[in-house]
Amino acid sequence: MKFVQSTAAEWQSWPRNIRLFFLANMLYQIGTGMFSVLYNLYIHELGYPDAMTGTIVSVQSLATALCFIPIGFFGDRASRKRLLVIGALCSGIVLAGRTLLESDSSLLAMAVLTGLFAAIFQVLAIPFLAENIAKADRLRIFSFYSAFVLASQVAGSLGGGIMADVMQSAGLDKLLSFKLVLLVGSVATIAAFLPLQAIRESARPQLQAAQPSEHNLPAKNASQSHGDLKFIAKFAGIQLLIGIGSGLVVPYLNLYFTNRFSVSLSAMSLLLSLGQVMTIISMLIGPTLANRVGKVKAIVIFQTLSLPFLLLTGFTNLLIVASISFLFRQALMNAANPLQSAILIDRVSAQKRSLANSCMQTAFMLGWATMGPVHAHLIAAHGYYWGYAITFSITGLLYVTASMLFFMLFREKARK
Repeated sequence: MKFVQSTAAEWQSWPRNIRLFFLANMLYQIGTGMFSVLYNLYIHELGYPDAMTGTIVSVQSLATALCFIPIGFFGDRASRKRLLVIGALCSGIVLAGRTLLESDSSLLAMAVLTGLFAAIFQVLAIPFLAENIAKADRLRIFSFYSAFVLASQVAGSLGGGIMADVMQSAGLDKLLSFKLVLLVGSVATIAAFLPLQAIRESARPQLQAAQPSEHNLPAKNASQSHGDLKFIAKFAGIQLLIGIGSGLVVPYLNLYFTNRFSVSLSAMSLLLSLGQVMTIISMLIGPTLANRVGKVKAIVIFQTLSLPFLLLTGFTNLLIVASISFLFRQALMNAANPLQSAILIDRVSAQKRSLANSCMQTAFMLGWATMGPVHAHLIAAHGYYWGYAITFSITGLLYVTASMLFFMLFREKARK
């Protein structure tokens, strides 16, 4: 109760723009969460083969990855508020189109547009928060934001499934129930533009290049820009390693539990939902550790502590052990995400924040997207036990390498 009361009091103390942005994100994530849980089932109910679902997911992911960096460049030069309003409004309209249009060409075209507009929120959310809060508050707000987004997605997924079940119990056709829930999700996503429209946009910090008296300012600006790009390249390289490691394991955790332990779909879904709840809790704990040891050390500690649980999950034959170790690995590894965002934003100039965030997202997604064939080959060649043991071990090795590099490249210098 004390935590709830302190959180409510803190919410009232936040700037109006931040509260509006959180409200917009709640609507946006609930709407897209409904789609994430039902859309694949909807495609199957339309009569398309499973390959069509895979094609749609791949096309949407590719469109998102290709749009990250262009949106990052554009977001550093244009109004982020205006872009976010466009992203929310167009995302909701496109999601409604995905619900109403049923031809294969329409589904693929809508998937491309969904990926495009989804990239706007993924790239611009963190830079927008950064320019609306004080530097001292960034870490805590980023942690709350990451946990809030995940909680809203869980609420949307659970709410969408419950609504569909209730409609079907009331006698509605399965396809019609899916359509109605998906339309509700698209309306919630469209509604996200209303709080965004009410935001009062703050003045963007600008480089003072127009002062004629400071002859060395262009050189300073060029040096700062070069330093930003160098930092972004190092950060993106580490994210690529983490993305490759995650891409070998995380997208296939549902298959891991069903293949190795033959658990039911409902039990597997419950376990994955518990993993998301653990992640929310760990994201809220992250700032406390970071305040004591520093952000970089906190990230390394979280990632290092997750490794034993990762390996235990890969090698155990006991479901209870695999379940508990999965939950702790999920929580510890993901707890570092808001801390990484805070470091990225703190060490990059305001004019490069959207670009930095887009490069980080692109590097991670490239690693994530390219590991599907590798995972499939290892499982086919070595079976459900050793195949998963090998993939989990490779992921652990990549995580260790990424953590060591992160500490060596970005560790904070001790203050005198």
